[in-house]
Amino acid sequence: MEHNTAQYWIERTQDHFVSTFTFDLGRYLVAAGALTLILWLAKSWADARRIQRRRPTRKDYIREISSSFRTVFFFALTGMATVLMIETGIIDVREEPVGMAIFTLQIAAIALAHDTYFYWMHRALHTKRLFRATHLHHHKSRTPTSWAAYSFSAWEGIAESAFMPLYLLIAAFFGVAYSDFAIFFFLGWMILRNVIGHAGVEVHPAGWVDSKWLDWLTTTTHHDLHHSEGNHNFGLYFTWWDRWMGTEHPQYKERFRKVAKPIIITKRFAETMSVTLVAMLASLASLATLGSAVGALPL
Repeated sequence: MEHNTAQYWIERTQDHFVSTFTFDLGRYLVAAGALTLILWLAKSWADARRIQRRRPTRKDYIREISSSFRTVFFFALTGMATVLMIETGIIDVREEPVGMAIFTLQIAAIALAHDTYFYWMHRALHTKRLFRATHLHHHKSRTPTSWAAYSFSAWEGIAESAFMPLYLLIAAFFGVAYSDFAIFFFLGWMILRNVIGHAGVEVHPAGWVDSKWLDWLTTTTHHDLHHSEGNHNFGLYFTWWDRWMGTEHPQYKERFRKVAKPIIITKRFAETMSVTLVAMLASLASLATLGSAVGALPL
């Protein structure tokens, strides 16, 4: 079939949409499901580290999971558009392996850019003009669970999913070619950090906020305070923007220290972590294979 025919591009568009939808749904289910399983199996430990006294209800779980399918739809649309732009040469993403230095630089650059985008987009959604139409749905999860990571309204889903194609377009404008594996790695890290931020249980080790090496990374408590109280802690990965802009919750570190009990590694806890990690890696490998099999980069 000629590549310039309308039928060819219709079929390619359909294939890319199905593959990106499947990949992003799988990414969400694997990350949120694995963390939910860990917290359920380590229930006594999780209860001791629960951030709020309130508990999510069955209604909360249903709302979060059902609305997440809508978000996956918008991520699939932008993923499909991104893959088509790669195929037509508008965006430069390559399969060739890159050195560790370039790989690390690409991951750092996209993480810093995404955190900046998210902080300012997030603050904009909290303005009176936009909040009710865009961000109110996400804040219905006042006591969030890992499944709230994708629980957005349609408008917020569009805003969240727009980052990747915009970033890669800017990179292409400056002549920067990205590694497809760097993007795949970042997407895995992004969803993992997202579900951890909504877990409702502090999973970070005690002393995290008192370490100069770790304090610049957000914790579950950091984002949980945003859900419970609303007008602080807008950052996603890093604490820098909140501190520079004066939007970090004044009691953040105190609240973290209160719930971050020392981790006691029992035999059962270690076995739980091992089994869950293997399951997550196997699931992610299956998703990567699926994306490769259908011939589309899973963006």
